[in-house]
Amino acid sequence: MSDLKRLEEMIEQLRTELHGVSMGRLLTDPQVIKASEKLDALLVEYQKLLRDKGRK
Repeated sequence: MSDLKRLEEMIEQLRTELHGVSMGRLLTDPQVIKASEKLDALLVEYQKLLRDKGRK
């Protein structure tokens, strides 16, 4: 499995997790922030891979 495909699957999993965590909580809740930061980190990594792939 390619790195991009693996990241896409992880991103979808974390999106689902974030949605579940955020239900009934404020966006400033520590659990929501933690889940959001995990997703943000993967999105940044995904964007870097796309950028690097485009340079080749």
